[in-house]
Amino acid sequence: MNIAGLDIGTSGCKLSVYDDKGNFVYNSYKEYDVLRRDGAQTIDANAIYAAVLEVIKDCAEKCDISAIGVTTFGETFVALDENDNVLLPSMLYTDPRGDKEVQNLIDKLGEDRLTYISGVKPHQMYSLPKIMWIKNNEPEIYSKIKRILLMEDFIVYMLTGIAQIDYSLAARTMALDIRKKEWSKEVFDAAGVDMNLMSTPVKTGSIAGKVKEELAKELGLKGTIIVNGCHDQVASALGAGVFSVGTAADGTGTVECVVPMFNKIPENKALYDEGYSIVPYVFDGTYVCYALSFTGGATLKWFRDNFAEFEKKEFGDKVYAILDDKISQKPTDILILPHFSGAANPYMDTSSKAAILGLTLEHTKYDIYKALMEGVTYEMMTNIEHLKSFGIEIDKLVATGGGALSSVWLQIKADILNRPITTITAKEAGTAGTCMLTAVASELFENLKDAGKVFVKENKTCMPKEDNAKIYQKQYNKYKKIYALTKEIVNE
Repeated sequence: MNIAGLDIGTSGCKLSVYDDKGNFVYNSYKEYDVLRRDGAQTIDANAIYAAVLEVIKDCAEKCDISAIGVTTFGETFVALDENDNVLLPSMLYTDPRGDKEVQNLIDKLGEDRLTYISGVKPHQMYSLPKIMWIKNNEPEIYSKIKRILLMEDFIVYMLTGIAQIDYSLAARTMALDIRKKEWSKEVFDAAGVDMNLMSTPVKTGSIAGKVKEELAKELGLKGTIIVNGCHDQVASALGAGVFSVGTAADGTGTVECVVPMFNKIPENKALYDEGYSIVPYVFDGTYVCYALSFTGGATLKWFRDNFAEFEKKEFGDKVYAILDDKISQKPTDILILPHFSGAANPYMDTSSKAAILGLTLEHTKYDIYKALMEGVTYEMMTNIEHLKSFGIEIDKLVATGGGALSSVWLQIKADILNRPITTITAKEAGTAGTCMLTAVASELFENLKDAGKVFVKENKTCMPKEDNAKIYQKQYNKYKKIYALTKEIVNE
């Protein structure tokens, strides 16, 4: 029996097929474009749906698929009319519209009450303020809306005719009561939005139904069931084996995101002021939050493109491995504040800039390369310390994404964070997580932990080196002062 995980991102979608023993069978990928014009940042839901159908059909031609789980990026929603036609382009979380609507909600409910219900600090990035924006600015279009769906439930609905959304993605609307795990009538009433336009919230990993008969024939499917996956960060945490309190996924791609699991919602308002959001997790009574750095692997790409042109030309895809071989084994004495694209948690300061301190004529470009890896890791250590102050402990990290391929960077992380860093064999943690949910829904496994024994295979663990950890602790104590010291200069 084959199952598949559909991972829908902002630039493309991928369907990966696995057998019931967790072995990779086949995958298919299709790109689409983000639309940026006059400040608006949108995506075409029709293009996404067309791409989804294409990858499903491609995979179905190669192998039988009994079930497909659907995992997607968050916040962005699709507005459909009574005939299921898309009414307008879908606003991405980076689209600037909705700021006045956020303030309107705050004026009616208060920021503290909104945060308590939704688990997020009110912000225009979330779905609800943008829905309000359409109502206020495109009333004719709004009057035609019969359904509002985020990308996960949009695809599930189009494939099955069933409109349901899992808790983790529903939490990205700013309208889910994260304790009751249901839409908040109080919030929707304050927004002036009909709650019945939304899909039904369901537990992550719930079966929606079979693919519609005519569509199944068109795609080459037979009796395939569709399963609600989750928000992509939750899928990555699950695929990384985050099964117990104190464990966190550390996903390093262009950005870096640490996702820890815990079982008690923090009540400290400062946590939300620092931009952390609380999201229902896959196990009953558990939650995760997202600790984000805007520049994870992006810093190394910047270095590669600007300071390693020779290595890039000579070694191509192996350029990072070559750079890793060139660096010293000892910690550098350079401190880099990696705010090349502003600062995410815990500062939430988009105007912040990067800074490099401690350079001398004795340093080489390879020292800077290593210092960039150190700086990004210092930034995540800052987040780990802040989360600890809110009662969220992280004892072990599981590395995923492109950053997990560098044994040098993994050792740097282990030394600076003073915690073990474990890698897994799966190349795509998010897909593995979605397939685990799908396998359990298909009754191939009794529960997620049993599925994890098949789909989550640990590779190696980097342990902290005591001598390096001591040096890094001293450097980190200096690092913590940089943001505050440079902020005044940057603001001027």
